[in-house]
Amino acid sequence: MFIDTHAHIYLEDFDKDREQILEECRQTGVEKLLLPNINEESVKPMLQVCASYPDMCFPMIGLHPCDVKEDYKEVLQRMFALFSQHPFIAVGEVGIDLYWEQKYINEQKDALRIQIAFAIEHHLPVIIHKRQSYYEVMAVLDEFKGEKLSGIFHCYSGSVDHAEEIISRGFLLGFGGTTTYKSAQLDKILPYISLEHIVLETDCPYLTPVPYRGQRNKSSYIPLIAQRIADIKQVDIQTIEEATTNNAKQLFKI
Repeated sequence: MFIDTHAHIYLEDFDKDREQILEECRQTGVEKLLLPNINEESVKPMLQVCASYPDMCFPMIGLHPCDVKEDYKEVLQRMFALFSQHPFIAVGEVGIDLYWEQKYINEQKDALRIQIAFAIEHHLPVIIHKRQSYYEVMAVLDEFKGEKLSGIFHCYSGSVDHAEEIISRGFLLGFGGTTTYKSAQLDKILPYISLEHIVLETDCPYLTPVPYRGQRNKSSYIPLIAQRIADIKQVDIQTIEEATTNNAKQLFKI
């Protein structure tokens, strides 16, 4: 069994063929999809999908850094109020994204701080989104040293040194379609990362792996990502499947 630890299958990109996509997942051995939230608007469709496929899709709650604006505190209050009503398995995806703009950098830092504290309070893992913000994210994590904090650095693309620092904080590294991109050069990083620190993800409908790059991404492509990692690490795909699935099960307690 494979687990896609990061799928946005509740987005409208899948409204016309969601059942077909999930059947493709079953046929390729991708039996569980973990769904990070994006903003207030995405909560309802995400929960609807999880209610329709309770044995396959599992929801998270969180505010994506690109959706953090002036009213982030009020938004987070409303989102946290849902926690007692739904079985969220993690806080995510959250973080800091400085790729597009830096206008709300302080708000992003504080929103991350608030959501990490919430995760610690409720004993949940955190799904971290970082883009051109490694040092900013790590500075916020420094504020919680000594706390029992775990989670995933989604779509990892940093150096081996950064990977080791993240792992030392108790986090796993998420690898997806970018492992198949020559430009990402992840073949130079993955040999130095033990399988006990890796999980698989698609970020569908984004970051589609080769040979389907440029098309809509799907969770059924997880085996393509697993095979690429297997090739890089010179092991069989079953080894990748077993290790990454066990890592995800232990982290999310599913």
